[in-house]
Amino acid sequence: MDTDWEKRVAAAWETLDSYGEDGGAEFRAVIDRLVDELPDGDPVGPFERACAFDSTGHSDRAVPLYQEALERGLDGYRRRRTAVQLASSLRNVGRAEEGAALLTAELDEPGDELDDAVRACLALCLASLGREREGLALVLEALAPHLPRYQRSMANYARALVADTPA
Repeated sequence: MDTDWEKRVAAAWETLDSYGEDGGAEFRAVIDRLVDELPDGDPVGPFERACAFDSTGHSDRAVPLYQEALERGLDGYRRRRTAVQLASSLRNVGRAEEGAALLTAELDEPGDELDDAVRACLALCLASLGREREGLALVLEALAPHLPRYQRSMANYARALVADTPA
C-alpha cells in the first residue's frame, strides 16, 4: 500500500454521498476495485470493505469483515477505527454487550483523536443495554474538555451520575 493508493481510497470515500440512497452497491464496487489492488492477506482490505458495507446500511455484513481485519493484524489508527465501527455495528445487530466490552477495553489504550468517538459509541452501547446513566456520564466526560466554561462542573456531574450505580 502506498500514498497513491491511500489518496485514491480517500478520494473514493469523499464521493460516498454522491451515490444517493440506492447507490450502495455501486460505491462498494469502487471500494472493491481498490481493495483488489492490495496484496492477499492485507488487513486493510476487509477493513475498507467493512466500512463500505457499514456506510451503506449493512452493519450485518460489516461485522465479520471488521473481525477479519483484526484477525489479520490490522494495527495503528485503522485498528482503533475498527474498534469503534465494529462496536457500533455490533450494537446495530443486537449485540451491544460485545460492542460495550470491545470499547471498554479500548478506554485503556493510549489516547488519540478517536477518544471521544470511543466514549460516544460506548455510551450508545450502554444505552442499548439499559445503562443510560453510565452512557450519559461517558458523554459528559468527553464533552467537558471542549466546553469554554464549566469543565470541572460537568466532570463532577458525570462522576456523580455513576457514583451510586452498581458496577
